[in-house]
Amino acid sequence: MTLEDFEGPETDPAAPIDMLESYFAAHGWSHDRSGDDEIVAHVKGSWTEYELRGVWRDEDQVLQFLALPDIKVTEDKRAAIYEAIGLVNEQLWLGHFELWSTSGILLFRHAALIEGDEPTMSLAQTETLIESAIDECERYYPVFQFVLWGGKTPREAIAAALIETQGEA
Repeated sequence: MTLEDFEGPETDPAAPIDMLESYFAAHGWSHDRSGDDEIVAHVKGSWTEYELRGVWRDEDQVLQFLALPDIKVTEDKRAAIYEAIGLVNEQLWLGHFELWSTSGILLFRHAALIEGDEPTMSLAQTETLIESAIDECERYYPVFQFVLWGGKTPREAIAAALIETQGEA
């Protein structure tokens, strides 16, 4: 689904959480709102299911957008995953991966500053935010799996996971 598939009032700029909700609904993704400032959706990717979470901080006019792949890192693998995250983040333009130290949860995070008396997001901004998060999770999921389960070093995992194929099978 692309921008061209949307028609009507849901394409007009809206409050950040409202726009995320419209986007999730238009894609048929299950989602739940936790009041006016938070929304959570679930989407199936090619590798795993992702939890997508938008959290609006009105006092800062910032939308935190999180994409959580189903990856939990055990204590013995954390040093290698931190190295992999550092190498991966060097390649990203928007957002970054991080590991929550208390829970071992790996996630992708992007913060969007949305200023104004009544801050709104456009459909194009929303699509970029969501699709870039999913795309980066899909692109780098194999890197993290190679480190966690494949016994590869972070550099080997990146080299193996990011091989560009040529042609079609």
